[in-house]
Amino acid sequence: MLGPESPIYTVQPKQKRKARRKTKPTTFIDAFVDFSFKRLFATDESKPILIGLLNHLFKGRKYITEIEYGKNEFHGEIAEEGGAVFDVYCTDADGSKFIIEIQRGNQEFFKERALFYISRAISEQAPKGNRKEWAYNLTEVYLVAFLEDFNLPDSPKSEYVQDICLANRHTGKIFYDKLSFMFIEMLNFVKGPDELYTELDKWLYALKHLTEFKQRPDYLSGPEFDQLFTLANYANLTQEERAMYNASLKRKWDNKNVLDYAVKKGLEQGLEQGIEQGIEQGIEQGEHKKAVEMALEMLADNQPIEKIVKYTKLSIEQIESL
Repeated sequence: MLGPESPIYTVQPKQKRKARRKTKPTTFIDAFVDFSFKRLFATDESKPILIGLLNHLFKGRKYITEIEYGKNEFHGEIAEEGGAVFDVYCTDADGSKFIIEIQRGNQEFFKERALFYISRAISEQAPKGNRKEWAYNLTEVYLVAFLEDFNLPDSPKSEYVQDICLANRHTGKIFYDKLSFMFIEMLNFVKGPDELYTELDKWLYALKHLTEFKQRPDYLSGPEFDQLFTLANYANLTQEERAMYNASLKRKWDNKNVLDYAVKKGLEQGLEQGIEQGIEQGIEQGEHKKAVEMALEMLADNQPIEKIVKYTKLSIEQIESL
């Protein structure tokens, strides 16, 4: 998830707290939770899936035959500098770098954080010495981000893949072709089974509707889909993997409930105190929800509490109470 995915956490009184959402067992796992996303895109078994998806995204602009996963955590050059943690980071046979991310909800300065992340992958290429001989010969860097529940500002609702590059503002000519951003807006992907004209359409449809399938549909066939549905089959998970998946899914729904409650509370208070003040309060609560969401995910990854404090700006007491 992009960025330290952000601050009063309001809990409903116990007597009014709604019952937790009970997750119904599904044949296939939800692709857009942390455990599933890494299982489907960041393991040796999932390499054919990621290679196929990237080739369909780049549509012949690149042809990838092999990838190697790399470290996904990049620290600043000094301790005080912020670092970056990618969901998936890999390199192809030509040395091109790919950052694969899932972003479930919008956040302030999302574009800026995307730029920060991709800049980390660029700056990491600089050798520690002999930069004169290196001469800034950068390899290609691409960010591919799945946006699950929000759209980029002002993006066309008729398009679901935003392919962004550096270009001349007046002529439209590409200025630098070794860097680009691909934002896949799942809200805009509304095609049905009879409208899947490209392989990319089939991939996005499969990922978006995985939990709805009782079995693999005939129109999603081929070796890559064989691997996708094998890895996504809940029955194929070990007991430990099921516990990790269910915990990840629970965090997703808990975080959504927190956000829904923050928005609802902000709107209710807006009616009493004025629309403007209510919206501001809803935003503040939503921002705190982001910080709590990230803290929960970092705790699940066994990150040091000092690091969680640094990235979320929550207090140690708030983190320990989660």
